[in-house]
Amino acid sequence: MYKIIGRYLPKVLIDKYRKLLFYANIKIEAERFVGFIFSFGLIVSIFIAFDLKIIFSFPFWIAFILSFLGIEVFLYFWLLLKADSRAKFIEDVLPDALQLIASNLRAGFTTDKALLLSSRPEFGPLKEEFDIVAKKIMTGEDLGNALIEMTKRVKSKKFEKAIFLIVTGLKSGGQLAQLLSDTAKSLIEQKFIEAMVKSNILTYIIFTFAAVGIGAPMLFGLSSFFVSVLTKILATINIPEAAMATGISVPFALKKISISPKFITIYSVICLITTSAMASFVIGLIREGKEKAGIKVIPVLVILSLIIFFIVRYFVSTLMESFF
Repeated sequence: MYKIIGRYLPKVLIDKYRKLLFYANIKIEAERFVGFIFSFGLIVSIFIAFDLKIIFSFPFWIAFILSFLGIEVFLYFWLLLKADSRAKFIEDVLPDALQLIASNLRAGFTTDKALLLSSRPEFGPLKEEFDIVAKKIMTGEDLGNALIEMTKRVKSKKFEKAIFLIVTGLKSGGQLAQLLSDTAKSLIEQKFIEAMVKSNILTYIIFTFAAVGIGAPMLFGLSSFFVSVLTKILATINIPEAAMATGISVPFALKKISISPKFITIYSVICLITTSAMASFVIGLIREGKEKAGIKVIPVLVILSLIIFFIVRYFVSTLMESFF
């Protein structure tokens, strides 16, 4: 059923998910997967929309559309992060794996045997890739072509560049063991430099996190409370008609405020969620050089900012409501 539903969805969307499933090493047909998340999103969105309409009198179609888009975006980013997580793990263990292969080659093993002996369980996804390359070499396929095909199954530019350097060195007549050893040393040095850079920019990350997760919700909590107080005060002011008839001009005018406290609260929550999402992308860009790396920070920042916002509103209203 899910496969039939997926066939009627846009081909561009199916191709996009097919690549992500391939990178994430999830062995399921793209049409079936997309059909499932589409059906799941529809069903869950209908329940959410009905609940919001009954409990908060929220418009059904707006709640349905927002819920459906939210679920689909969440599932897409979950798959994207899974593919990136697999690639990141391979990048981390690649230097150790290359050094191990180089040691096996220096010990006198053939290339396919060295790859098989280096396929350790602790290498995780990289072990699977080494096994595939070793089997292709044993069947007579060229080592360079087998390594290039391996890069197409991993969503990592760093991994692709490292393998490309090895293949280029092989075609130039270099010794494979020395090439692997030199590449591993370069990757370790690059990792060390990246760690130093991350430690230097930690201050910016902490400042952004504190400003959005603590400072902004405190200000929104205070301002939303004072707006509600001001609305109540102005609603009680009544200028007598006799005073108005005297014709005395005053430098200000008192008018009825049409903005309700409920609207201010909703507006503050929307602003905090949006700001948290944008700040998370900035943090991801600073830390990893990729905006999507900040997706993992969004739930933490959103929950923290909303908790502080409602706590500040509660304490301020409790402490100061008697004065007003």
